[in-house]
Amino acid sequence: MVIFIAIIAAILVALLFSALRVLREYERGVVFMLGRMYAVKGPGLIIIIPIIQQMVRVDLRLIVLDIPTQDLITRDNVSVKVNAVLYFRVVDSEKAIINVEDYMEATGQLAQTTLRSVLGQHELDELLAERDKLNVDIQTILDERTDSWGIKVQNVEIKHVDIDESMIRAIAKQAEAERERRAKVIHADGEFQASARLVEAAEQLAREPSSMQLRYLQTLTEIAGEKSSTIVFPIPINLLDTLNRLSATEEDGGDDSATPAPPGGTV
Repeated sequence: MVIFIAIIAAILVALLFSALRVLREYERGVVFMLGRMYAVKGPGLIIIIPIIQQMVRVDLRLIVLDIPTQDLITRDNVSVKVNAVLYFRVVDSEKAIINVEDYMEATGQLAQTTLRSVLGQHELDELLAERDKLNVDIQTILDERTDSWGIKVQNVEIKHVDIDESMIRAIAKQAEAERERRAKVIHADGEFQASARLVEAAEQLAREPSSMQLRYLQTLTEIAGEKSSTIVFPIPINLLDTLNRLSATEEDGGDDSATPAPPGGTV
């Protein structure tokens, strides 16, 4: 009799302990009564009626899910391999347990297909240069599709984009050609600006002839400071024009003086 009472007492103690559950601050318990949804409890100490009620724990912390490497073809027919990382959390415990069998697996598979679908609509240059925009596009699509599962997708980050060696060499050649093009454009722009300045300087010197003489003197000063035995003194073109005009005037005057005067006398 004593043994029977001891067994009953042990069973009651075991049932009591099995009825007590402790949920941490970041956990919630979805309680089912005889298979039907009963309540979402927690955090803290909760009581579950053994056999009649069952509880499923749900973690509300941020979950980091690594998306495996995906093979895809971009819009410009380039084969690349891309992997990413997904950040999400459960915001509705009831939906996460009732509406989907395994929300972790479902979210991961959906992230893989969405990654291939979104990135396949863009060219390789966009995939390499506009990751922030692509991350936002993928995050928006995943957040909309997982809303019915009680999932909130907070962020998606593309980690690596792997391309073939031949494509890497082609991209390097393209970058080198782009740098050469920019260098030529900058050089041509510099030549254009220099020629414009030279035209302005020539116009200024033409308006002030005396400034040209000062420029000649400055040039002579610079040449004299160098170790050179020969000094070339440039003759201004306008000076040659002046000499030519004076020479022509003298020749015209000399011809007039040589012409004999008409015979004098009165008729």
